[in-house]
Amino acid sequence: MSIDVSAIFQIAGIGIIIAMIHTVLKQMGKEDMAHWVTLIGFVVVLFMVVRLLNDLFREIKAIFLFQ
Repeated sequence: MSIDVSAIFQIAGIGIIIAMIHTVLKQMGKEDMAHWVTLIGFVVVLFMVVRLLNDLFREIKAIFLFQ
């Protein structure tokens, strides 16, 4: 099992971009849109983490069940 550092950088990049968009929208007075952008960014990152956890559990299952 190799450590995939690019996934960590992708999640961090999404977080930085979402934070910048949120700040710009909030300063423009569009707080509702800023909250929606943050929520959508959270959901995207959540799906990425779920996929990574699925891969991790599949690897653990393969190791301990000798498949």
